[in-house]
Amino acid sequence: MPEIGEVARVVHYLKKHIVGKTISNVQVQDDDIVYGKVGTTAAQFKKAVSGKKVLDAGQQGKTFWITMSSPPHICLNLGMTGWIKFSNDDSSYYKTAKDEEEPESWPPRFWKFVLETKESPKSEAAFVDPRRLARIRLLDCPADAIRSVPPFSNNGPDPVQDQDKLTVDWLTQKVQSKRVPVKAFLLNQANISGVGNWVADEVLYDARIHPEQYTNSLQTTQIKQLHTSLVHICSVAVETLADSSKFPHTWLMKYRWDRGKKTNSKLPNGASIKFLTVGGRTSAVVPSVQKKTGPVAGELDDENDDDDDDEPAEGPAEGESEAEKVTVKSKAKPKASAAKKAASTPQSKHQGAARPNGEKATKTGKPSKKIADAPIPSKLQQEVQQQEEKVSSLAGSRKRKAGPPPTTDPPSTAAAAAAAASSKTASSSSSSKKKLKKVADAQVEDPALAPAPRRRSARFGSGSS
Repeated sequence: MPEIGEVARVVHYLKKHIVGKTISNVQVQDDDIVYGKVGTTAAQFKKAVSGKKVLDAGQQGKTFWITMSSPPHICLNLGMTGWIKFSNDDSSYYKTAKDEEEPESWPPRFWKFVLETKESPKSEAAFVDPRRLARIRLLDCPADAIRSVPPFSNNGPDPVQDQDKLTVDWLTQKVQSKRVPVKAFLLNQANISGVGNWVADEVLYDARIHPEQYTNSLQTTQIKQLHTSLVHICSVAVETLADSSKFPHTWLMKYRWDRGKKTNSKLPNGASIKFLTVGGRTSAVVPSVQKKTGPVAGELDDENDDDDDDEPAEGPAEGESEAEKVTVKSKAKPKASAAKKAASTPQSKHQGAARPNGEKATKTGKPSKKIADAPIPSKLQQEVQQQEEKVSSLAGSRKRKAGPPPTTDPPSTAAAAAAAASSKTASSSSSSKKKLKKVADAQVEDPALAPAPRRRSARFGSGSS
């Protein structure tokens, strides 16, 4: 996101190619967000700018203006991805590999307006914004009153333009009146204009202040160093027009982008760069330098610097500003109570689980001996028993269908007794044969009634009939 240095770069190119020239032609594209969110339309913008001469350009933090020969004047904010491109010059501060390979067409993609100058050499300036988070306003006020109306009047002082207002006393009163993480304080444009994510991290690293520490807990020496670092970092960013190749080699900015690479985000002096979220933004911090000297958001046991708490405080690498050293005693972390450990220790999956017979598992999760020794019916035995019941039921059913045997007149005494005995024996033998035959027939008709073959059970040993 463009910050104070990147906006200074845009203003520099506006002064180089547009200021002092007359706008001969204006092209616009309707956008109800970029224009409409701040009460302007593309048509109004075109009408207000056409034929006028550009007198000046300036900035307050992340917001900048173009002074026209008469009101209204142009007020712009780049948002996350806004920029101004020029037809006869390259204003970009970095390029992707794709940008290097593909020549850019004109007007460029995502343009919102294009200003064409009358005088030679002719130049065109195009305002672009892919994500539509930029804002285009018209300020109907005298040129010398631009900074006294919104949005400029709603924002804090610029660390470079307003050093007469942004003094140590002013900063002391401001930070002590609030209780917010110091990085969130710096990011709030209502407090100070122009500080974005990377500038805030650079300022806090240079000042040796942890980004999560609350502003009202800062010591007097820390506030003085914060002021010095704030003015210094912002001034260098503006002077170099955000060209990172010109930044001091000791700056955090040079190494923070190595996150996840083999270099593991380390400074040349070997200090590790850790990352955490503060004020909703990813923050780069060097724990060995940026010690926590007071209450912080999220409390003091951040994973990122647990290993660095016992290290002596180290200053920035050679060439950086020397901050006041703050000694921090390492605090031993209290051991967790036995009750807490017991509550947090996961139990065995079967430990204490109720069993079907009312018994409980042992501590190891295995069933007790009483349960293990309980007789368990064999599946093979159950199948044989069921088949025998089916055969018996089928045989009884066929016997009932045959009906009772025929009756005869009773014979005489002794002969009758002998005949009865002989008949009973023959009848018994015949009945047994018939039963066996019926069972065999039934098995042929219904194979499911045949008894299962003997086999060994893998779990319960040899099968039984």
